[in-house]
Amino acid sequence: MAIQIPDQLRRQVLDLRRAHSLSQVAEMTALPLGTVKTICSRSGEFRDNPKHRELFSLPPLKLSASTDLAVPELPPQEDVTGDKEVDALLWLRSVISTGQAAMIEKAMLGASRIKTPLAELEKRYASHMMAKHPGSLSAVFASIGFADLEDLAKRCVKKLSRKQEARARFGDDLFESTQAEQFCIEALEGLERGTGWTFDRVKVDTRFVARADLMPHTLSDCLYELDYWDCLYKMRAAVDGTGDPAAESTERERFAFRRLAHIRAKTKDEAIAVFRYLSDSEYMDETETNDILLNLIG
Repeated sequence: MAIQIPDQLRRQVLDLRRAHSLSQVAEMTALPLGTVKTICSRSGEFRDNPKHRELFSLPPLKLSASTDLAVPELPPQEDVTGDKEVDALLWLRSVISTGQAAMIEKAMLGASRIKTPLAELEKRYASHMMAKHPGSLSAVFASIGFADLEDLAKRCVKKLSRKQEARARFGDDLFESTQAEQFCIEALEGLERGTGWTFDRVKVDTRFVARADLMPHTLSDCLYELDYWDCLYKMRAAVDGTGDPAAESTERERFAFRRLAHIRAKTKDEAIAVFRYLSDSEYMDETETNDILLNLIG
């Protein structure tokens, strides 16, 4: 005869499972281990949430749109500093900044023909900037990495790639609110900001948890959503230089990050994926990271 499990107890099992093993939940609820496994399996709350994935997915690539970006002409050579070699390097940097592989190749070839060491030209450019803007910190930082053309090339190629991807995915609608962003705005509607113009974390969590249908069920869901926000911001930044998100979107991103400390890993590989995310994204010093790591090894 099947055991009739009250809804309240069923809910308790599911909530406990997020922080405890199946055997621990069975012991804490005095239910058979098989019953606990069945409740968790049938709930679907411990499998990737397809509705969540659908909301936090970028539009598909439209390959016909990816070639719409016009190939830029060579930038004009200008007398900027009065130092011909420094000005030549400035021009080569502007050529590299197009992100176009063919132009970058020619610029790197041109740089190899400059007889003066590029490090020396960087010092001369720094002196020019300090003389032009005495006492300015921005003048000091403007010359840092001036001679590192390879790093500039890598960054500009990546930026162009993101521009092309943004065009292919969004067309002219890159800066229109996505469905995910609209969801965040609606979820936090009416919530007042506190000190520092930020939302209360507990209230934010309560609002998002209330939308159970769009909650991340797994650590993989969390990483999927975090990647969505990261890609969206970077594509926008590549186009207009900022890409700053709405406050509500930032709160949702932080919420998804915090969930990494509350959802148990389904597999060892999933736990490793979270650890790599923390390491690669340089989030090891974040406030929540210690709790996330404890959750991974718990």
